Amino acid sequence: MLRMKDQYEKEVLLSQLEIQENTFKAIAQELHDNIGQMLSVVKITLSALPLEKEHKAYAQIVNSQEILHKAVADLSNLTKSMHTDRIANLGLVESIRSELTAIGKTGLLDVDFINDGYEYPFDEQKSIFLFRMFQEVLNNTLKHANATKLKVHLKYSDTLFSMKIEDNGIGFINTGKKYNAKKANGVGLRSLYNRSGIIGAEIFIDGKPGVGTSVLIKLPLKEE
Repeated sequence: MLRMKDQYEKEVLLSQLEIQENTFKAIAQELHDNIGQMLSVVKITLSALPLEKEHKAYAQIVNSQEILHKAVADLSNLTKSMHTDRIANLGLVESIRSELTAIGKTGLLDVDFINDGYEYPFDEQKSIFLFRMFQEVLNNTLKHANATKLKVHLKYSDTLFSMKIEDNGIGFINTGKKYNAKKANGVGLRSLYNRSGIIGAEIFIDGKPGVGTSVLIKLPLKEE
């Protein structure tokens, strides 16, 4: 009876996460098709204004163009990271690399990315879930860690895939513990552990106050 309940809860959770992914995809398409196009029209309109450098509004127009250019680029990066088809097509490694490149360009973090070994051909669900888990850790780092450096290390062996994400932020006291969804605090962490549970991964968090935080995700690889 307990096993049937666990299976039912897993299926419900999987359905919820699939709905969430479909919502991400729809929002990404809407942002690209509507907001993105409107920003592009404004950008072209500003570029076409016949202003001389001596005009009193010239500096303001140029500043507005720079802000608009950044907004268009940020929107493009956002829609790419939300679109599940792109994640599946690119694969896990390139999706993470693209996300880190975008973060590096903002100057928010000094990013170091290591891909160790030959990329394993994960199915679409695992690729998307692992990428969302990476995004959740990255989001926590950006929001709470006050970090200046981020290191992401992907490693493949014959039987195990691991993803280690380290920062040099404020850290926290949870050293070396293994967690699951029931022990997690906060919606973001619960989502992280829920996804890991569905694909059979384990998560370990090592946080040291004043030193930084390390999140290690391990996923066994099936023999072909």
